[in-house]
Amino acid sequence: MSDPPARSPPPSGRFRPFLPWLQSQLRAGPLHFTLLDPEKTPGERAGIVARQAERLGTHVILLGGSTGIRPEGMGEAADAIHASTRLPVVVFPQGAESITPRADALLWMSLLNSRSLRWVIRTHAASSLLVRRLGIPTVGLGYLIIAPGMKVGEVGEADPVPRDRPDLAAGWALAAQYLGMPLIYLEAGSGAPEPVPAAVVRAVREVLEVPLLVGGGIRRSEQARGLLDAGAQVLVTGTVVEEEGETPLRAIIEEVNRRRVVAS
Repeated sequence: MSDPPARSPPPSGRFRPFLPWLQSQLRAGPLHFTLLDPEKTPGERAGIVARQAERLGTHVILLGGSTGIRPEGMGEAADAIHASTRLPVVVFPQGAESITPRADALLWMSLLNSRSLRWVIRTHAASSLLVRRLGIPTVGLGYLIIAPGMKVGEVGEADPVPRDRPDLAAGWALAAQYLGMPLIYLEAGSGAPEPVPAAVVRAVREVLEVPLLVGGGIRRSEQARGLLDAGAQVLVTGTVVEEEGETPLRAIIEEVNRRRVVAS
């Protein structure tokens, strides 16, 4: 595979470095991230969907997917989103092929409960020099698959944490924090029938000092409410915006934003 071409930084340099920006935003309350898969929502279409999500009140656009990612498609989608919105664009990587210098940041994601070192560290080692050469800001993220895990659990060769074992999830998450990871993400999997259980989110939140992201299976505002009540600080939705349209996404984002403090 050829390396993605080096280009000048994207126009939204105000979001670099991304982690301090995110931490400052979280001081006002929880956030919503919209996840777009450039294979399902390519190029200009990504810009249109991102603009719709921005109008509804989302705070960050994540770009990524579990299969079929190409550097060219990632770059085209990032450019379209930058042209259409004022939101930060952050890569949610599947591997080296999903790296693009057109994003504001790259989540340096270790799949904690993968059976394969490829997803824990080896892919990172193989692509770190490329990331450095391209000058893409990275943010470390401990990524923990919760049952059922769906396609990402299959591709990532994960042993999903059982839904009735919040203690195991808390142990994994705290270990990642102790390893220095500044973000933790609990993932039920794109298209999961239900989101991560509130009991799991609550147990993890109780032991963490770093921000907690939760995604997968969030389709209704009452699900979002339960996760936020349990301690989720960032909710990530993808399938709901790509497949179900504006109405459920609006309700979820409203649930997030009504908890945010508006500066006077």
